[in-house]
Amino acid sequence: PASPYESLDSKKLHEAAERALDHYLNPAALKIPVIRKPSTMFMIAPDIKDEDLLAHTCESLASASVMTADFAACLEGPHRHTALGIQQIIMQAELAVNRMMDNVEVLK
Repeated sequence: PASPYESLDSKKLHEAAERALDHYLNPAALKIPVIRKPSTMFMIAPDIKDEDLLAHTCESLASASVMTADFAACLEGPHRHTALGIQQIIMQAELAVNRMMDNVEVLK
């Protein structure tokens, strides 16, 4: 007489029990997976050729390398070493992209 339900439905009771157990023992099971939608604010056109992307990447890395070197010239001590280390990583990436550009030209 105290139950709001007229009859006991074992399936509904089982589902309720599972939700209660998940709530306390497995909260991750209740979370709905978030579908990520990338921002289109700075989207690269999907029809750009690989060679054009590589050329732009190479130019961007060259610019970043020069900017980092100029910035490092204004620093002293450990901060200068850090900036020069960053510049070296950028230069290595630029070399890798240049090699990829050479490979793309060979494939033509």
